[in-house]
Amino acid sequence: MLAALAGETRARPPFWLMRQAGRYLPEYRELRAKAGGFLDLCYTPDFAVEVTLQPLRRYGMDAAILFSDILVVPHALGQPLAYLEGEGPKLDPIRNVEELSRLSRDRFHETLAPVYETVRRLSGAIPADTTLIGFAGAPWTIACYMVEGGGSKEYAHVKRWAYGDPVGFARLMDLLVEVTADYLCAQIDAGAEVVQLFDSWAGVLPIGPFRRWVIEPTRRIVALVKERHPTVPVIGFPRGAGHAYEDYVSDSGVDAVGLDTTVSPLWAARNLQSRLPVQGNLDPILLATGGKALRDGADEILDALSARPFVFNLGHGVIQTTPPENVAALAEQLRRWPERG
Repeated sequence: MLAALAGETRARPPFWLMRQAGRYLPEYRELRAKAGGFLDLCYTPDFAVEVTLQPLRRYGMDAAILFSDILVVPHALGQPLAYLEGEGPKLDPIRNVEELSRLSRDRFHETLAPVYETVRRLSGAIPADTTLIGFAGAPWTIACYMVEGGGSKEYAHVKRWAYGDPVGFARLMDLLVEVTADYLCAQIDAGAEVVQLFDSWAGVLPIGPFRRWVIEPTRRIVALVKERHPTVPVIGFPRGAGHAYEDYVSDSGVDAVGLDTTVSPLWAARNLQSRLPVQGNLDPILLATGGKALRDGADEILDALSARPFVFNLGHGVIQTTPPENVAALAEQLRRWPERG
């Protein structure tokens, strides 16, 4: 994977899957039941290391991604966070500049110390030829959760703040840029060889705000990480960016870009892959469906993108209802590439 991210075209593209560790695996569900709360799972290195290793044992991906959650960053800043069964994450919302005083960096790295310990242990536990990926949520996506207080359909609160008080909103984004860069660098110090920025809600913004609140914060984080770790690749994943993928690739400074499910592989080959390695972008529902649909979908992506630097992945994360045997079939298909049948 490191060779592909450095610009080499591999005869067999490396692969890993977003959410490759998770609820579709029975061994994960068993461990999750023992751990208690979801944050206990993330903050207990024994559990987090084991969960990270589970898909490697089954499928032998070319990369392991740290098991954690993007919302540990606001949690480490002091924003109360809970994961409710059937509802997802809930945070006490912060919706104006005055409420930023509720956040503090005083215990940021202390709170996240178990995550760094997990990375250190994984660095020694994974096979030598397996790449260790660290990650964080990008500032716009984290701000969405912090301001909305959880998931959203309209993102009305965060957009109203960003549009109506851009100076005040910039204070939140500036804080997130600084702590996210620190967080990624601490993961690299602990042994991460690649880091990825997940901007899951990038696609909800028009192009002007997209430049300001997605591209520019990403550019600043990449620059800060590169000051300390100039050789470590940074992958950006601006989910839903559409035609703005080109601007993101040109201006964000990332070393590689993750493609969401909606991006045409042929379009990406023509417009993005000549500039940098790309990663993606099988529909997770195809993985859950399996059979011929899965094989044909994977082959279409491989045909379009494997002639240049490329990392095979999904266009979003593995869904809970995915049969584990479908992941095994995909892994075998990728290892046989470019064979057919």
